[in-house]
Amino acid sequence: MRIAVAGATGNIGARTVAVLEQAGHEVVRISRSLGVDLTTGDGLDAALAGVEAVIDATSYTAADRDDTVAYLGATTRNLLAAEERAGVRHHVLLSIVGVDRIEGNAHYAGKREQERLVAEGPVPWTIVRATQFHDFAAMVASWTEQDGVAAVPPLLVQPIAPADVADILTEIAMGAPQGHYRDVAGPEPQDLVDMARRTNDARGHAVKLVPTWSSLSGPEMAGDVLLPGEGARIAPTTFDEWLAKQR
Repeated sequence: MRIAVAGATGNIGARTVAVLEQAGHEVVRISRSLGVDLTTGDGLDAALAGVEAVIDATSYTAADRDDTVAYLGATTRNLLAAEERAGVRHHVLLSIVGVDRIEGNAHYAGKREQERLVAEGPVPWTIVRATQFHDFAAMVASWTEQDGVAAVPPLLVQPIAPADVADILTEIAMGAPQGHYRDVAGPEPQDLVDMARRTNDARGHAVKLVPTWSSLSGPEMAGDVLLPGEGARIAPTTFDEWLAKQR
C-alpha cells in the first residue's frame, strides 16, 4: 500500500514509518521539515497523490488551550480536505485514553477537536486512543527541571511502548476503517513519579523529583482517569522491558 504518515519525524511517526517500510509499504512522510506544511496545506495535494491510507501521529505542545485547539484543528481540516481530494480511503488518528474525561489540559482539548473533525469529516476513519508512552514520565520531568529539581504529577498510568503503538497503527491502517477503536495500553499500571525516577536512574541522569500537581496535570487526572477502559487491547512490552534498553 501507499500510506502517508503525518508527523513522520516525531516520536511515534518515525517509528511507524520504519514499521511500514519493513512491511514493504510505500511510505509518504508528511512533515514541515520535509516540505509539507499541514498548517497551510502547502505540498499536501502532491504528497497524497495515490495514497490509500493516512496515519495522523501529529502532536503539539503548548500551554494555551485556544492555541492548541486552533493549531490541531487547522492541521486536521487541511489534512482531511486534501485526503478527500486525493480519494484517500482510510484516516487513522492517534489520540489519548481519557481524552473525553479531562477538561483542563490544553493538549487534551486539541486532541478532542481532532477527534471531532475526523468523526464528522468526509474520509472513513479509525480513532486509536493510546495511554501515555513509556518515555512520557522522563519527558514530563524534563519540562520542569531546574537546578537539579523537577516537579512530576503523581499520576496513575498504564504506559505503552512507543514501538508497540507503531505496530498497532500500522496494522489498523492496512485494514478497513473501524470508527472508534478500543483503548490501547501497556500491560501494567505504573506511578508516573516512580517511572520518572527509574528512567532517569537508568539513563544516569541525577535529578530530585517533587510530586506535585500543576496547571497542565491537575487533580482531575488523579485516580483511574488515565487508565484504559474495559476491553482494551493490551500491548506486550512492559515498562521494565523498555527500561532495560535505556541503560
